[in-house]
Amino acid sequence: MISIANLLEDNEKLSGNYFAWDVYVKGDLELGLLENRRGDRLLALPDTLIEAIYSGLEKETGSATRLVLFNCGKWWGKNLYVRFCEEIQDYYNKSIAEMDMISFVQCLQQFWKTHGWGLFEFDQNYYQKGFLVFKITNSSFAKKTENWSGPACFLEAGILTSYFSQLTGRELACVQTTCESLGADCNRFILGLPDRLEPVEGWVTEGLDHETIMHRLSETKN
Repeated sequence: MISIANLLEDNEKLSGNYFAWDVYVKGDLELGLLENRRGDRLLALPDTLIEAIYSGLEKETGSATRLVLFNCGKWWGKNLYVRFCEEIQDYYNKSIAEMDMISFVQCLQQFWKTHGWGLFEFDQNYYQKGFLVFKITNSSFAKKTENWSGPACFLEAGILTSYFSQLTGRELACVQTTCESLGADCNRFILGLPDRLEPVEGWVTEGLDHETIMHRLSETKN
């Protein structure tokens, strides 16, 4: 399995953009079908459906909504990782493990954007401390949960958890610290080992800001 250390090696750059919207997404208006450039079926989720999923879960499961969405995200992330790897291998004739950091980030950012999940950024400032921070802007999911009291992107947290656990071959955890639904400029997620991230949710509940949380995590022992 690829290691985080290998991910951060900057070498060659990709010459093409496989996930560019204008070539990746293909549709047939008469049949109502969306496909990617490999012919795999894509699903469009209208805003009303996303709103209904969140409100319906909250009504039926109450406080368990977070766990339900997170577990759905983990399942989604597992399948996303498999498909992402297959598409990279088919198009670039190399596995993710053979890619340099710049190439990998560019592909994942464009993949995220093309699928309508927002703008995806890496923050590697805390890598030496054992953490990666992801920033997602214009999330379709955060904007549908404005009445919730805390960060609401549980689905995305689950996706990131599962995706990077498979990518690195280690069991990782992901916790959200800021959310657009609460007025933040972006949604921030911290990825790391589960035992080291264990206190983060409590700090978020206490109202600590992202910078304070990262400072506390940086002071913990590896």
